[in-house]
Amino acid sequence: MSWLKFFQTTQKNCKINFGRGINADIASNEEELFYKSYEAFEKNDIVNAYEYFFYSIVNYNKQISNKNVVLKIMDGIINFELFQGSAKIQGTITQKSLYAEVIIVRKENATVSLKRYILERNYQLTYANYYSDDKYIKLKLYQDNISLTPQKIFFPLRELALNADFDKEHIKSEFTEIPLEDITHLSNSNPILLKTKYEYINLWIQELEAKVLTLPSNDNSGMQSFLYLNILFKIDYLLTPKYKMFQQLSKKIQEYFGNEHATTEAKNEELKRYVLKLKQLSFKEFSDNFYIAKYTFNPIEKSSYDNIVTFINESQTKIRWYKNNRYAQVIPTIYNYIAFYSLYNYGMNSVLKELFYILVNIQNSSFFTDIGCTPLYNEKTQSFSKRLIISKIKSIIEENHKKYTKLTIHIEELNFSSLDEFCNSYYTMLKNLNFEEK
Repeated sequence: MSWLKFFQTTQKNCKINFGRGINADIASNEEELFYKSYEAFEKNDIVNAYEYFFYSIVNYNKQISNKNVVLKIMDGIINFELFQGSAKIQGTITQKSLYAEVIIVRKENATVSLKRYILERNYQLTYANYYSDDKYIKLKLYQDNISLTPQKIFFPLRELALNADFDKEHIKSEFTEIPLEDITHLSNSNPILLKTKYEYINLWIQELEAKVLTLPSNDNSGMQSFLYLNILFKIDYLLTPKYKMFQQLSKKIQEYFGNEHATTEAKNEELKRYVLKLKQLSFKEFSDNFYIAKYTFNPIEKSSYDNIVTFINESQTKIRWYKNNRYAQVIPTIYNYIAFYSLYNYGMNSVLKELFYILVNIQNSSFFTDIGCTPLYNEKTQSFSKRLIISKIKSIIEENHKKYTKLTIHIEELNFSSLDEFCNSYYTMLKNLNFEEK
C-alpha cells in the first residue's frame, strides 16, 4: 500500500482505531430492535426474536455494517456467525434451542498443561464450557428457548465470545508450540502503520527513561508509578497490541493494582523490568502481536459516570499536590494518565469515549500526525486548532442530543492558554455532563 493510500485510509478511520472497545456505532434503531426481539420471544416467535436480536448487535462504521454478525435463515432454522477478535462463533438456532461453538485448537496438538488449563477454565465459566470432539477442542454454548429474552441470550453469547477470544490469545502467548485453529478471518496490520507504532513505542520508552532521571532522588515512588503505568496504558490504547504483548501488559497492570502486600518501590521495579523487555523487542517480535479483526461485544462492563467523575476529582487533587510541592515535571504525565486510565478501566458511553479521544489526540498530537490523523495541537508551536476542537465537541453533543436531551457543554470555559491549563479545564468540563435519557 502506498503512503498516500495508507494516509487516506487511516484518515477515514481515525476515530475507530484505538482502544479495546468495539469502536464502532450501534444500529440507529438498536433499542427498537431489542424491544421487538423481546416482544417476539413473548409470542414464541423464535426466528423473528433471534433475528431482531442479532440485528441489534451488528455494529457500523459510517452507517455501513462491519458484518460482525452473519445470518442465514432457511426453513425456520438460523445459522449464524459472530466475530470477536480471534474467535469465530458459529451456531445454529431451531425452534427449541440455540447451539454455538468456537474451535480453539486441534485435539491432537493439546499438551497436558493446556488440557489442565482448559479444565480449570471450565470452573470459571457460567454458561459456556469446553469439550472435545474427534478433531478439535471447542468452547460451546447450549440454550433452551423456553422463557428466553434478549438479555438471556446476550450474556451467555457475550461470555462465549469474550472467553474464546481471551483463551485463544492466551494459548498463542503461553503455549507457543500449539497452533490456533479457525483464524482465517484475521488479517494482517498494515506494515507502514506497524513501523510507525514500533518507532513510537521506542520513542516513548526513551522519553520515559529521560523523565525518570529528572525526578528527585528521594521519595519519588509515586511519580515513578505515574510514569510507568502511563506508558502501559498509552501502549494499550494507542497501539492496541494483541497476543503476548497484550497478555503480559494486562498482567503487569493487574499485578500492580492487585498486589496489596508489595511496596510501591517493588512494584515500580517490576514495571521497569517489563518496559525494558519492550525496549528489546525486534520489529519482527513486535509485529507478531498485531492483527485486524471484527468485534461484537465490549470487553469492559459499563461503568457509572459518577465513578469516572470521582476518579477525575481524585486525580486533579493529586495534581494540585504535586504543583504546590513544585514537582512540575510529572504533571503533564498525570494529565495523560487520567485519560488513558479512564479509557482502560471504565466502560464508557459513546459520548464520553469520543470526548476522551479528542483529549488524547491533543495530548499525543505527534503520534496522530504521523499515523495520518488530523492533529488538534501543534507541539512545536504549542498552539491549538481551536476552531476544529470546538467544532468536534459541538458535533458530538448535537449527534447525541436526541438520546441525552439535557446534555450540554460549556465550551467557553475551556482554557487554551497552555496544554496543562487546557487539560485541567477539559477534565472539569467532562465532570459536568448530564446523561439523563429521555
